[in-house]
Amino acid sequence: MILFPYYSIEDITRKCHKKIMSKLVTGLHHITALASDAQKNVNFYAGILGLRLVKKTINFDAPEVYHLYYGNEKGSPGTILTFFPYPGIPQGRKGKGQLTVTSFSISENAMDYWMDRLDKFNIAYEGPQQRFDEQVISFEDHDGLGLELVANKNDLRPGFTYGNIPSECAIKGFYGMTLSEECYEKTAGLLVGQMDHILIAEKGNRFRFSASGKPGDFVDVLCNPEALKGLAGYGTVHHVAFATANDATQLEARAKLLNFGLNVTPVIDRQYFHSIYFREPGGVLFEIATIPPGFAIDEPLDHLGEALKLPPWEEQNRIRIERGLSPVSLDIQGYNH
Repeated sequence: MILFPYYSIEDITRKCHKKIMSKLVTGLHHITALASDAQKNVNFYAGILGLRLVKKTINFDAPEVYHLYYGNEKGSPGTILTFFPYPGIPQGRKGKGQLTVTSFSISENAMDYWMDRLDKFNIAYEGPQQRFDEQVISFEDHDGLGLELVANKNDLRPGFTYGNIPSECAIKGFYGMTLSEECYEKTAGLLVGQMDHILIAEKGNRFRFSASGKPGDFVDVLCNPEALKGLAGYGTVHHVAFATANDATQLEARAKLLNFGLNVTPVIDRQYFHSIYFREPGGVLFEIATIPPGFAIDEPLDHLGEALKLPPWEEQNRIRIERGLSPVSLDIQGYNH
């Protein structure tokens, strides 16, 4: 039974364009996962996948741990996958109540390149398979994190122009993500009623929502009641952040969510964006993050991710923090195409 009206990609793009000024939530901002080893993480995401390391900093809530950000050339919202590499933590288990798959967008003609590349580095994958109007291959990183590459003709964003992947095949950013839920109705109600999303497609137990109607912002809710409940640990996602235009729209969104009855944190300064956090009805930790000030606030765009950046309140502890972190190298020559 369809509980919400169906819209084509063209319909939702027109609708979202008309209403963009009134939207509090405009799409995806970033996704943050847990990892086991910082260097292996850099090797996989900057090396094999060819993403740009746009920021090397620390977990502001646990300064003894790196916070590594990967994205497109400019570090744009909707492209940023970040990691907390915690040495020694146990492996997690993907399951319901989690974001279980992060999907990256590639050009419709790039699939053969990526299958060859995954074969080259002995990364097992499934597919390609058809899903809606896209071709998908599924795989995992070295920690077991669920990933997809989605070949499509609708993503007009450029890839990394000077990375180690040919620009015509480079990852453009997120295509979207998948939430695995006991049932989808309450999560759907939150996305549609409080977070400016609409249903754009559904098939079987998969329901796709979007705020912008564009690749990079698709939220697939997978109704999977028979799955085991997910357990936190490396190889699982910690939270997903949605984008909002500025501090004023963030406060409006916070008031709206509080009025809806959710327990929402106060605004927290993450230096590159400001954040509020809350759990959606299925248990996934949601964040709403501002688009400004962005990743070029403390280093030039041409040199993003090269130095360890600390928030101002931790600069006095730099020597101690640097001694406690294992050095990571961005030497990815062995991963060139």
